[in-house]
Amino acid sequence: MCDRHGKALGPAIQNLFGGQRETPQAVAGMDAKMPQRRCKLWELEDKHHCPVVGTCLKLDELKKVARKGGFAGDGFDEYRLHVEAVSISCSRNSVSEAMHKMLDRKYAQVIRRFDMAKTENEVLAMWKQHLEQGEVAAALWAAQTHRAATRESRQAVYADVHMLSHQIGAGQAADLRRLEWLDRDHARLREQVRQDGARHAREIAEKNVRIHQMERDAAEAWQRAQAASPLKERLEALESGVAMTDMGRRLMLLNDQAARRQERNSVLEKRLAEMEEAAAQLRQNLETVVRERDAMEKLWLGEAVDGDPCEGKCAVCPSHLKGRCVLCVGGRTPLLPQYRQLAERLGVRLIHHDGGKEESLARLPALLASSDAVICPTDCVSHPAYYQLKHHCKQAGKPCVLVKSSGVASFAAALTRLAEERSGILAE
Repeated sequence: MCDRHGKALGPAIQNLFGGQRETPQAVAGMDAKMPQRRCKLWELEDKHHCPVVGTCLKLDELKKVARKGGFAGDGFDEYRLHVEAVSISCSRNSVSEAMHKMLDRKYAQVIRRFDMAKTENEVLAMWKQHLEQGEVAAALWAAQTHRAATRESRQAVYADVHMLSHQIGAGQAADLRRLEWLDRDHARLREQVRQDGARHAREIAEKNVRIHQMERDAAEAWQRAQAASPLKERLEALESGVAMTDMGRRLMLLNDQAARRQERNSVLEKRLAEMEEAAAQLRQNLETVVRERDAMEKLWLGEAVDGDPCEGKCAVCPSHLKGRCVLCVGGRTPLLPQYRQLAERLGVRLIHHDGGKEESLARLPALLASSDAVICPTDCVSHPAYYQLKHHCKQAGKPCVLVKSSGVASFAAALTRLAEERSGILAE
């Protein structure tokens, strides 16, 4: 971590990566002495900073704080930026104060709503309500810093956010259904916009014809009035002014209608652009799921297509991994049997390290040195283990695949990518 912010950050960074932490009795004593005011960002327990910074602040906002605070890191790497922001927020300094003010401004409306809660139970009830409605970020900040929040209530909110991150994978099927619905709704909206545009064009064309006709009628009336010399002045006094006033009123009405229709067209175009952007994102997610599915089918169903034996000439043949040793750092331990079963189908010897959860990080260098390639699910690995394996693979030129999810399908896709690539650090 960057130590440009002074020695005051040392204990906070040490606590974040497994150093000495305050005992529950000490934290409880701090809660008892805490004045009846909203908690500051740096007053939260160390483990709460990671979900607060990662959930409540967008990447662009972190970059803005980083530029002002001077801890941006090399190339604004997202993970490095998150880790340093979490470390800095553990103690009071100019950067953590700026982050606190930014969060208060961003979620001021929800904070005022939570201020109506007077007890810990009321705070938890409002948190559950916002969690069910999908308003996680604002409610997380308001609940964690509420004046009535206690160590137990903050732990309950932390547990809900932690479990929510594990349930994201279960929403892939719902995302596919949502994508299908969005495609249908997108087609319907495009057809509606096309029909509205055509109808508006016809209406405007008809009104233009009517305006031209009225102008011709007015010109003919004026000519007739000029020709009727005995009644000219009387007709001008009785008809011209009234007719012109009515024509002006109708023209103003038509202009107002045209302006409203133009505004409606702009709103529909904006909605169409938003729907197209959402559909593109869902298609990207679908492509990722399809790649993982294809990898699973290739590994699990590959034995069913034994018609032509492999001669070892294909550049992407999985047999290139046969007899090799692959190290998996992190991931979910309950899925380790499935990881091994997939590796055995390719003739790969799989070794595992849990990424610093329970196993000592001192074993990691030896495992890295004894392996031919590395797979790392980045959602279930500690920060030190992540940087250590990444540094080793870069120095040794060892193939390394970084996957966002620790699911079985993602692991299968990672094995397939190792079979396809020669070397380098590959990230999904």
